[in-house]
Amino acid sequence: MFGISWLDPVTLVTNAGPLAILVVLAIVFIETGLLVGFFLPGDSLLFITGLLVANGALGFPIWLVCLLISLTALAGDQTGYWIGRTLGSAVFNKSDSKFFSHKNVERTHAFFERYGSKAIILAHFVPVMRTFVPVAAGIGEMSYRKFLQFNVIGVMGWGTGVTLLGYFLGGIPLVSDHVEYFTLGFVVLSTIPILLEVLKSRREHRS
Repeated sequence: MFGISWLDPVTLVTNAGPLAILVVLAIVFIETGLLVGFFLPGDSLLFITGLLVANGALGFPIWLVCLLISLTALAGDQTGYWIGRTLGSAVFNKSDSKFFSHKNVERTHAFFERYGSKAIILAHFVPVMRTFVPVAAGIGEMSYRKFLQFNVIGVMGWGTGVTLLGYFLGGIPLVSDHVEYFTLGFVVLSTIPILLEVLKSRREHRS
């Protein structure tokens, strides 16, 4: 559909047959829990999953799909957090590196103490960020209790919200008949937060 078929969410889900839900959950976990998953199509995948549930293609009720996705994303974020918490300090404490320094760990910690709740929640809706923010929270030694509290809000809003959006739009004939175009549109929309953040950072840097 979009040129890279193995990253196309429609191809990923529909070609999996009865294992489709397992494929969706595996991708969600890899994207949220493992650093190598930052390139995976999380937003569009959840959107198309909701569409397919509405069309009866997955064979599972929407409430169960949303629950499984949210729980999987939660497990992934916990994995990312503890990767950062257990391995991050060992890397950042290297004294012979300007970047990997204890001072940078302290700065990361201060960042999450001030902006942590906002970052943990909103990062789920920004591609790439939802992969790295939990790890950064762990590296910055953000309170696990605080991380978990806002992380639950984030995964429910993302895992359930985006899937439900696809589900309800899937009931509209215009959408269900043109899945590819609406999925592409959602991919484009999901990149807007990144572009806005880049522009904001450039303006602040110039100032």
